[in-house]
Amino acid sequence: MAEVGEEGSANQRGTGRRPLDGRPDGSFSRAVYVIDDDISFLSAVARLLRAAGYDVKTFSSAAQFLSELTPDARGCVVVDLQMPGVSGLELQNALTRSDNPMPMIFLTGHGDIPTSVQAMRRGAEDFLTKRAPKEALLDAVKRALLRDAQASNQRARRETLRARFEALTQREREVLARVLQGKLNKQTAFDLGITERTVKVHRANLMEKLGVQSVAELTHLVHEAGLFKNDQADYKS
Repeated sequence: MAEVGEEGSANQRGTGRRPLDGRPDGSFSRAVYVIDDDISFLSAVARLLRAAGYDVKTFSSAAQFLSELTPDARGCVVVDLQMPGVSGLELQNALTRSDNPMPMIFLTGHGDIPTSVQAMRRGAEDFLTKRAPKEALLDAVKRALLRDAQASNQRARRETLRARFEALTQREREVLARVLQGKLNKQTAFDLGITERTVKVHRANLMEKLGVQSVAELTHLVHEAGLFKNDQADYKS
């Protein structure tokens, strides 16, 4: 990015920075969070991205970024690999463990193949040197924001589906758990100490609430809601 000029960052001056927030309407975010302890390079990257039409917020450390990060933040992160304090890889680990793992793009002047492989295996969108052409960074940012939009939509869909499951009564949940285990109505009735007819009523009610008409659709819905782990239903009565 030798072509990139320098620009002072208003985000680095003063203490009245607004918190990082997301877009509740699900629209495509153009927010890019740039983190680098090299202030001149940070300004240059910010200038490039702003010129390309992105909403850029800059940070001189990963710790500063994490302190202002909110669960609903949208966008992508462009981060220096090696920084004092929290490193780029450590930041990646922190975001991966969070409920909002935004896509990350690594920039480094000291990259090596093992480190880049490690970052990519952990889900990084790209791993670029600081001398890479500006087009490479812009392309990576475009891909990262598209990926963020897709992931955000998937999370919203998952939350909506889980709300349906939370609306079930306790007895409906008990019946659901046994349906997912493949038990017959008479087996469920024996387990719960109720009649087979009552089981059928609860089963019909939960299917209606969840908006499905077959066990196959029900199983798919449980998968989509993220309630399956290790090929087993993670839904307890």
